[in-house]
Amino acid sequence: MSSEPSSTGTSPRTPRPGTQKSSGAVTKKGERTKEKPAAPLPPVGEEEPKNPEEYQCSGVLETDFAELCTRSGYTDFPKVVTRPRPNQNFVPSASMSEKATQDDQRLSASCSQNSLESKYVFFRPTIQVELEQEDSKVVKEIYIRGWRVEDRILGIFSKCLPSLSQLQAINFWKVGLTDNTLATFIALLPLCSSTLRKVSLEGNPIPEQSYYKLMGLDSTIAHLSLRNNNIDDYGAQLLGQALSTLHTSNRTLVSLNLAFNHIGDEGAGYIADGLRLNRSLLWLSLAHNRIQDKGALKLAEVLRPFELTHKEVVERRRLLLEKGSQERSRSPSSSRHGDSKTDRDRDKLQMVGISNITLVDKSEKMQTIKTPKGLGKKKEKTGEVVKKEEKSGPGQSPTQGTPKKEDASKAGKGKVTIPEQKMSKGKGTKTGSKEKRSILLESELVVETTEMVNPLLEPVEHRDGKVFLPGNKVLLHLNLLRNRITEVGLEAFLTAVQYQVQVSKPKTSAKGPLGLLWLSLAKNCFDPQCPTYTMIQELMLPRDPVKAKVKEEEGTAI
Repeated sequence: MSSEPSSTGTSPRTPRPGTQKSSGAVTKKGERTKEKPAAPLPPVGEEEPKNPEEYQCSGVLETDFAELCTRSGYTDFPKVVTRPRPNQNFVPSASMSEKATQDDQRLSASCSQNSLESKYVFFRPTIQVELEQEDSKVVKEIYIRGWRVEDRILGIFSKCLPSLSQLQAINFWKVGLTDNTLATFIALLPLCSSTLRKVSLEGNPIPEQSYYKLMGLDSTIAHLSLRNNNIDDYGAQLLGQALSTLHTSNRTLVSLNLAFNHIGDEGAGYIADGLRLNRSLLWLSLAHNRIQDKGALKLAEVLRPFELTHKEVVERRRLLLEKGSQERSRSPSSSRHGDSKTDRDRDKLQMVGISNITLVDKSEKMQTIKTPKGLGKKKEKTGEVVKKEEKSGPGQSPTQGTPKKEDASKAGKGKVTIPEQKMSKGKGTKTGSKEKRSILLESELVVETTEMVNPLLEPVEHRDGKVFLPGNKVLLHLNLLRNRITEVGLEAFLTAVQYQVQVSKPKTSAKGPLGLLWLSLAKNCFDPQCPTYTMIQELMLPRDPVKAKVKEEEGTAI
């Protein structure tokens, strides 16, 4: 009986967990928790190469965009395709027409699913590109039409578009932009190549109407199209302030298209206010809007001499005082510089042994520049030295014997204040060649500075205690097609056109045409046969380069 309890006692004791000696599969509770992290985890290193931040763009948009979309987790993304062009020179041959009829018969007999899908390929989201050359992969323009562009797509564009060195234009048509995506797009533009000068955002109405951010002072956009964006008077106000204010002005935008919007008289007035001090915009379209006579009067007022407001007069006086103080600060410094040099010259001459009498003669001769030629010949070598020093006096062009430092200082002085030197010092006539040379320098300076000069510093007219600034003669193209302008607005435009035609006549040979070359007022609320509209057309016909050329060709053909 002793064997039975031993057998029954040993059987339950064998599976006791504390006494089993194994490799560690079943151990104490504390050791179990330690062995769980030792289990193999899924490999993480395989995801690192697919990080879009580590991808180096190659400059080929098709490859870069597809790779970045794949790395960002896109499964179905738009493809980059070449923009189709109509083949105008294509002439079908007889054999090709026979093949086409055979294909039509086959398609009509059996219409497969593949043929149906191919018909709707046009409606799939794509990124159309226009290449620099057909064989190359250099992208010149990008067209996105009819599908929503989100922040993720713009984020991918921010990585692949900067590598396109020849990108010139971006066109977004009905892509569902919002204020946030527009801000992302504007932040993307500085990253692109400097060749990008044209942006078209058409059919993208935004409630905040923050399109003016595309026209900032640091913007490089030259051509901006904002058609069909439901821009009203508030949006026009923001755009007018972006064109110019009393203290700032856009200097890069050349053309602005605001057609097919909701701009009324108030908005046209804001755009006209922006044109008062803007001297870079050449092309403006306000076609298909809601502009009536009040807005037309504002636009026509800018094209002829207009009265400055009180704030503009105050700002003009401030600019004139600032300009005068700058000129005065330059002239005394140069004269002191010249006086110090004359003192050094006197010390040198005294060391050579020249008497004080010659120095007195020198100072007198510097005051009266007209010296007889005979006296210079009778002088000795020392007198010749004095004569050379006379020619290098302050305000005169240096000769060959003067030091190089004097040349640089006086050349810089002449470029800054050439007119003031002539008027203040009253110099006599030296030689004809030197006079012509100085006049040419002045003309070159005027041409260079007029491009960046503030319009408030332009010559003004004073009439009845009021200050009138010359009208905007930089705008060449104005389109007001299909608005609500009557004959009252036509009279204002007739006065503006007559002024611009009269002003631009004597200056056409020197600086080219000034003022409007093309004005469209058709399809408004007036009779096309009214005399005012006829007079405007007659005045604008010789100014329009296209119509004038066609008229010349017709005359030569007859």
